[in-house]
Amino acid sequence: MMTQLQKTSRETLRKRGLICQGLRHSVRQTGLCLLTSALCVTAAEGWTRFGPKPGGNSKVRIEGTSTIHDWQVESPLVGGFIELGPNFPRSSQGANPGKLDVRAEVFVPVSSLKSVKKDGTPYSTAMDDIMHEKLLKTHHPRIVYRLRELSLKEIVSQEPAKFTVEAVGDLVVAGVTNQITFPAQIQIHPDNHLTITGEVPLKMTSFKIEPPAPKVALGLIKTGDDVKVLFHWEVFPR
Repeated sequence: MMTQLQKTSRETLRKRGLICQGLRHSVRQTGLCLLTSALCVTAAEGWTRFGPKPGGNSKVRIEGTSTIHDWQVESPLVGGFIELGPNFPRSSQGANPGKLDVRAEVFVPVSSLKSVKKDGTPYSTAMDDIMHEKLLKTHHPRIVYRLRELSLKEIVSQEPAKFTVEAVGDLVVAGVTNQITFPAQIQIHPDNHLTITGEVPLKMTSFKIEPPAPKVALGLIKTGDDVKVLFHWEVFPR
């Protein structure tokens, strides 16, 4: 039979083992927390995130042609974010041409695109339905742009600071992705918010979209393949 001394020794060893195990677990958890915190600080250091505000002045507009008249559609909903890194100039002072530390992803809900007259008033719900169908709204509810690279080209104005940049990124429309390059302008306002504007020529067929030819007027109405996308995006520090 086990003596009382043996029982006590075994119990002491068991408790020591549990204590050591707990200490090892605590060290691992502490190390993980410290590593995670360090990564977060490193990722955030020198970077500023901007995003749109509800009810802001952002807008995207698509302009095209047809055999009967020009047309345009608009959306006031431009979502997403842009992050400016350490080498992005906060003013015109010290701004030099070259690649900038910038990350961005932008999206427009397909359902928010509506046809309008030249004065901005609603045009046709029938046209809206055709457009949403061509853009495969059900399966691809968003048009998405993901920035790959941004380069500063020139300083447009000193106060407020305004730059011309060249953007390279991936545009996803109706599930089809194309890399596009286009010029844009970024203005830094005194309150630190940004206005980003530009226009991009595109072709519907580049995204496997057959230009609409509505079955009215004996099918004589045809839409041109070329479109122009104009955008005005206001974003604020987060």
